[in-house]
Amino acid sequence: MHKNVIRSLLSVVLVLPHIVIAAETEADRWNLQDLYVSSAEWDKDALKLQTQLKEISTCNGHLGDSVQRFKSCMDLSTDTMKRYARLASYASQFHDQDTGATAGLDLNQRSDILGSKLEEATSFFRPEILSLGQNKVKAYLSKDKSLAIYAHPLEDILRGASHTLDKKGEELVATFGMATNTASAVYSTLANSDMPWPKVKLSDGQEVTIDQSAYTKYRSSNNRADRKLVFDAFWGKWKEFERTYGVTFYEMLKKDAVYAKVKNYPDSLTQALDANKLPRAVYDTLIEQTQANLPTLHRYFKLRAKMLGLQDMGYQDIYPPLVSSSLKFPLAMGTELMLASVKPLGDDYVKAMTKATTERWMDVYPRPKKRSGAYMNGVAYDVHPYLLLNHNDDYESVSTLAHEWGHAMHSYLANKNQPFVTADYPIFTAEIASTTNEVFLLDHMLKIAKTDDERLLYLGSALENLRGTYFRQAMFADFERTVHAQVDKGESLTGEALTKIYGDILKRYHGDKDGVVKINDLYATEWAYIPHFYNRFYVFQYATSIAAGSMFADEILKGKPGAKDKYLNILKAGGSVYPYELVKSAGVDMATPAPYLAVFARMNKIMDEIEAIQSKRK
Repeated sequence: MHKNVIRSLLSVVLVLPHIVIAAETEADRWNLQDLYVSSAEWDKDALKLQTQLKEISTCNGHLGDSVQRFKSCMDLSTDTMKRYARLASYASQFHDQDTGATAGLDLNQRSDILGSKLEEATSFFRPEILSLGQNKVKAYLSKDKSLAIYAHPLEDILRGASHTLDKKGEELVATFGMATNTASAVYSTLANSDMPWPKVKLSDGQEVTIDQSAYTKYRSSNNRADRKLVFDAFWGKWKEFERTYGVTFYEMLKKDAVYAKVKNYPDSLTQALDANKLPRAVYDTLIEQTQANLPTLHRYFKLRAKMLGLQDMGYQDIYPPLVSSSLKFPLAMGTELMLASVKPLGDDYVKAMTKATTERWMDVYPRPKKRSGAYMNGVAYDVHPYLLLNHNDDYESVSTLAHEWGHAMHSYLANKNQPFVTADYPIFTAEIASTTNEVFLLDHMLKIAKTDDERLLYLGSALENLRGTYFRQAMFADFERTVHAQVDKGESLTGEALTKIYGDILKRYHGDKDGVVKINDLYATEWAYIPHFYNRFYVFQYATSIAAGSMFADEILKGKPGAKDKYLNILKAGGSVYPYELVKSAGVDMATPAPYLAVFARMNKIMDEIEAIQSKRK
């Protein structure tokens, strides 16, 4: 459970421009006092956690004494996990609202230490429950009905018998947790704080430092020469650090390979998928179907080139909006549009979301040293979800708002309908909630659009979302599978080798050989820039989720009987059912081609609509 909490805190990160556009009010900032009134109160609760860790140690070797002893130890562990989730939420969000503040960094580091101590203190649970055996555990469940909330977590432990070490082994692995996150920490520090970013002079005479936020902003410039300048400067700087990032990433790959071997898995991908009992066929089918349907992606790039008036499209040309728009979407308007779009999910859903949007769950606007991007954290079970945004009053900000509130409502419904032990849900289902809401938003915006220009804006945004959330993430998954497999076999990888592997995949996906999108070799250092690679086999779930979410949304919008309730039941189930089985029971099998083919069909339909509008203008 500790690992699930940490995964949830990582959550989804969408990179957005980091520009201050509005004077903030208190209502625009999240209220962390709902978690703790002050850092001093956090300290008090941290001390309670440490006391509980000592109490947990008395359970070691005694889970089988009696059903009463078993229950008291399970309850104690659960309460400790819940307390840590709250502590970790406050620490991470306190830091994210000002990443330059030493106090936040210190609190975050203390939280990490507590998390490692918690994992170490509870490491005996799995091997000891396994030693009790399935028969005794089932007997406990039948004797005390209040243990029913633990049925699924216990089943999950028992099925992992062949991959669980003895007590000493599990304690040793947990202890090494303190020393095995260096690669991610080095990446984060170097990429976000210590990189000496280059300066460029744009066509308007403005001199700009091309850090990550500026790159995100200026890569979508309407001036092609500026885009090329920004790409060359930004990726040139990453190229200078290719060797360093190669060492860092290789260390993480080796760690994953070692842990897979220690836990008796054939490779690191199998271990990662087994955490949520995901069939290997899900991952492989995703990549196979994506590779087979790259012509759909290439059709999009050709359409993009035509709309931008380009004869020789390059990688630096994939980010400018297909349709320029001066439309502004302030937060209040964006919220109103989002609420209107989710009406197909029913009055209860809309009422709950409407109330939640007024209660300071969000940190809304960009500001210096605030974490970039967007995420939702919903693991503070007794409080409420929190959302970090960087709202810029454009349509993409509205789309992100809908995306993150999809996550927030998922957590809200799961926490409302599940006990803490089964409320937290894996990424595999998490992204379904967010992408489904994006489909609802597009449907609503197309219905209320007043002009073809507006329709093109929304259709173009949806196309880019499918490119970025489906095809790009599937490409990342392809790269991850390749490099992990190489290290699993004991082979070495340098930064230069990683760039070559990534470059080959990048060129294949973008049709470089056929002249669809030309890829400058310098830009193949992009692998070093992707933070998600430090959370192994994570990104593929964006692609599977947008596939599933598209199918669910389509069925709900068509009014298919039972579709809404099946979808909402997925959200309410939290982590009480294995995610693949949960989604399959609602009618979508992610190990088959069908959901991926639906994505390609949706993308082609959108392109048909764009081309129909264009043809009217000839």
